Amino acid sequence: MKAEEIRELDSVELGHRLGELQMEQFRLRFRSATMQLENPKLLREIRREIARIKTILHERRSAEDE
Repeated sequence: MKAEEIRELDSVELGHRLGELQMEQFRLRFRSATMQLENPKLLREIRREIARIKTILHERRSAEDE
């Protein structure tokens, strides 16, 4: 999901998406520790999407404070 698509979502949807991604990241990290992943790049993609969502949420909170 690109940053433009993420910006279209409201804060509640972003919070839910963030929770889903963090759970998926946990599952993938656990699976990678116990066995080999089919797609190891998926961990990187999830980590980056989590960072994008956190950045956009932080931007929105900063804009509200001003």
